Amino acid sequence: MNEEEAGTRDRILRAAVSVAQSGAKVTVRAVAARAGVGMGTLRYHFRTQRELLDAVLSSLYEEALPDERIRDASVPAEDRLVECLQHLLTPVGTEHQARQVWADLYHAFIALDAAPDARAGYIELHRQAARRVESWLSILVEEGALERGDNASRALLLLAVINGLAVQRALPADRAPLETEAHVLRAAVASLPFM
Repeated sequence: MNEEEAGTRDRILRAAVSVAQSGAKVTVRAVAARAGVGMGTLRYHFRTQRELLDAVLSSLYEEALPDERIRDASVPAEDRLVECLQHLLTPVGTEHQARQVWADLYHAFIALDAAPDARAGYIELHRQAARRVESWLSILVEEGALERGDNASRALLLLAVINGLAVQRALPADRAPLETEAHVLRAAVASLPFM
C-alpha cells in the first residue's frame, strides 16, 4: 500500500470511528459519506462490513485502553497489570453513568429483540478486549515477570472479574465500588503465577 492509499484508508477509518462515537449505526454508506469517498474506494480498503467494524473496534480499544506503562519494568508487574485492567472499567463510569451503560448494553446485546448484527458486534468487542489483555500478559511473560502459560484462559478469568466489577458499579451499594475495586483486581492478579 502506497502512502496515498494508506492516507485514504486512515481517513476512512477515522470517519468510521467518528460515526461510531456519534452513536449512529456504522454503515458503509454513512462512513463513505463522512470520509468523502465513493463506495468503491471504501470497499477497496475494507472489503466487508465486518472488516470495517473490526477495524473500528480495534481503533476504539487502542484509544480507550492505554497501556504504555505495561512495558515500564521499573514498576512492579502486578501493579502495571492492575492499572491496565482498571482502564477497562473507565468507560463504564460510576452510579448513574454505569446504570446507563448497562441499560444500553442490555438493549443492544441482551434483549430478546437485539439484532443479530449487534450480538456479532459484542462478540468482536469481547474478542478485542481478550486480545488486549492477552497482549499485556504476553509482555509480562516475555519480560520474565510472569510464568509461561495459557494466556487466553488467564485473560478470560481477568475479563470475568472486570465484567463483575462493571456490574457492581451499576448496582446500589452501601459503599462506593471504587473502594473495593482495586482490592478485587489485586486479588485476581495475585492468582496468576508471577515470578
